[in-house]
Amino acid sequence: MRALLNTLFVTTQGSYLARDGECVLVRVEQENRLRVPIHTLSGIVCFGVVSCSPPLLGLCAEHDVSVSFLSEHGRYLARVTGAVRGNVLLRRQQYRMADSSQSAARIARAIVLGKVANCRTVLQRGAREHAGPEEVDVLSRASGELLRLLPVIERSEDLDTMRGLEGDAARIYFSAFDSLILVSKDQFFFCERSRRPPLDNVNALLSFLYTLLTHDVAAALESVGLDPCVGYLHVDRPGRPSLALDLMEELRPVLVDRLVLSLINRRQATAEGFQKSESGAVQMNDATRKEILVAWQKRKQEEIQHPYLGERVAFGLLPYVQSLLLARHIRGDLDAYPAFFWR
Repeated sequence: MRALLNTLFVTTQGSYLARDGECVLVRVEQENRLRVPIHTLSGIVCFGVVSCSPPLLGLCAEHDVSVSFLSEHGRYLARVTGAVRGNVLLRRQQYRMADSSQSAARIARAIVLGKVANCRTVLQRGAREHAGPEEVDVLSRASGELLRLLPVIERSEDLDTMRGLEGDAARIYFSAFDSLILVSKDQFFFCERSRRPPLDNVNALLSFLYTLLTHDVAAALESVGLDPCVGYLHVDRPGRPSLALDLMEELRPVLVDRLVLSLINRRQATAEGFQKSESGAVQMNDATRKEILVAWQKRKQEEIQHPYLGERVAFGLLPYVQSLLLARHIRGDLDAYPAFFWR
């Protein structure tokens, strides 16, 4: 198991990251602002106009610290890693299983079951936290529909059918998502999922945090020797981290959706932190983005009882634990991939 290490988020525009011995040095306008030992980091995420020196990138590669570049508003641009490592036999088996519809369907089924069960848990928790009978009715009805989907997914053996069922589950889940929002309904409302670009404040929060989760899951997969681009549920596409998107499905309701709802319902996210551009895209300002990053890091430090391992695990370690379990299944040590089920 990999220890939970920090991710360095650089949001100040014009920042320059350089190597200073075995440390990452952050400079802004020729002034040294921050120095972080490389061994304390698992990743660096740069937002907007942030540059890195070649010696620093080499240092990061030596220590398996990935460097991700995002736009100022959180759109993923690129990721820099060191030489490909890991067990070549493990990756070859990963590719063989991806080419086998039967093997791919078994892994995809476990992931979809985990996602649907975790979405249902989010709805059930929301229903318990509500006093309004209308919202409770909407959430309970959606939870019931997801419950009826679970045995259908368990019986499914066709990948395309499974993808369709996953889409049905997402539609049911997000149709009730607005009922989970308790405050500031005129500013924080949810009609439907909009991605590129996000068209409302809630979608802006979801998209931003999903991007951060993608970074963590991709790094976790590489750390156990798997190829993040060859998945089972998501179709391969150049430049697309399909396997990272696969594992994200079961973790998104737990790590991101609940955090977004907490930020809104506890009034940590306010309407003043969002602006709508002429194109209709909603963007967060710097102060809000930094506050969200702090909340994200705190969320990752919280612990939960892992249902398969039976041990206390930090939320931030879940991508690494699930990646390790998937690698063991692919290697043949486990008969099936044990998806994460939130209780």
